[in-house]
Parts: sequence; structure tokens; C-alpha cells
Amino acid sequence: MLRNIDTHKMNILMEKNEDVRQIINQLLENHQTIVSTISHEVRNPLALISSSLQLLETQHPEVKDFYGWTQTMEDVDFMRQLLDELSLFNNGSTIRPTVFSMERLLKNISISFAISLNEQDGIEFTSKIPSDMGDFTGDKLKLEQVILNLLRNAKDAVGESGSIMLSATRHTDSIHIAVKDSGCGIPHERLESIFEPFRTYKSGGTGLGLALSRQIITAHGGTISVDSKEGDGSVFSIVLPV
Repeated sequence: MLRNIDTHKMNILMEKNEDVRQIINQLLENHQTIVSTISHEVRNPLALISSSLQLLETQHPEVKDFYGWTQTMEDVDFMRQLLDELSLFNNGSTIRPTVFSMERLLKNISISFAISLNEQDGIEFTSKIPSDMGDFTGDKLKLEQVILNLLRNAKDAVGESGSIMLSATRHTDSIHIAVKDSGCGIPHERLESIFEPFRTYKSGGTGLGLALSRQIITAHGGTISVDSKEGDGSVFSIVLPV
């Protein structure tokens, strides 16, 4: 996977030399095709394995008590999740822009996330979405995916109790969106690599969620960053040009 410094150097080469630009673009296209092909070829037999295991569990409920059965089912589910997220990551830089109301999108996301919270948990969720957000041109579905991913991460960070806030403001040339939580925070040594692919410090995570989020925001010409201190919560900030 390319690091930020590698991408920067590659962009400089592409700007200086048209032949290099064409070669790099072709290599990237070939890379995407290979990843998509592998994901597709692995996903199909894995789906059959998953279906067979579920059928076996239905017909013979006693297998749930077998040693290793639960772990096997969890491993299969993890593989399916990994392949799905790898496919999304592979196409993260491709966006399909439409014009939509940013206020409506953010408020719909807030409602969906609030509904997903367990009433028995002590999580306090608030949102501050002003009415002057205006229209935005971008990939609505992918931006929704990014913000929901940040909210779910915030939920994992606070555990069974804490606070999460989604806020947004519109400026002359940009839209600012922030997800703030009162959770466990992120150690300083992990902050520099948190957006890199396959870097995860969460149990059961694939390490692609934040990497995909950055890829999508970058494709919109924006930036995503984090301000966090261990034991003192985190703030993930998105800036999108308008």
C-alpha cells in the first residue's frame, strides 16, 4: 500500500512527465482490476462455505457446543467483512457526484445513528447541524459511509457510557464536519499511522475503515484529520471544499 509520501512523489512525477503519468495510471488500473478479481474469486466460495455452515447449524443445533465452532463462524464472518471492505477500498477514489442538501444528509445520518444506539447503554448522542449548510456536489452515499464509520468508531471508543457529538458548519469556501467523543482516546504513537490501510487497534477490525474514509474524502478534494489524547477522547474533523 502507498504511504502519503509515496503518493506525493508519484503525483510530482506524473505532473512532470506525461509518459510517466500514463504508465502510473495504467499500473493503478491494473492493480484495481487484480484486487477486484481476487476479491470476487474468493468471495464466491467463501459465501458457499458460510451458507453450508449456517445450514449445518440449523439442521444440527448441537454443533454450537462443539469446541471451536463459534470461533470458526466468527472467522468466516470476518473474512466476508474484510473482502467487502477491500472491495470498497479498491473503489474508494471513484466518486459519482450529485447535488444534494448537506443539512438533510447530516440530519438523516444523525437519526439513523441515534436509532442504532441501545437505550440501555449510557451513551449520550447530540448533533448540531445548522440550517444554512446549503447544497453540496459530491458522492452522497460515500460521504454518508464515511460519517457513519466515524460515528461507529466513536461508539466503540466510549463503550457503554459516554458522549458523542456530530457537528457541522459551512464557511465561504468549505464545509467542516466533526465527530467528537469522550472515549478512551488514541495514544500519540498511533496517530500518525491511524489512516493507513490494515492498521487497526480495534478487536475484530480490518484496518480499512479509516483508510477508506481518507480515500473518499481525498477524492472530494478534502481532508480528514484527528485530534486525540489517550484517556481524553477524540475529534475527527473533515473539511470539504465547496
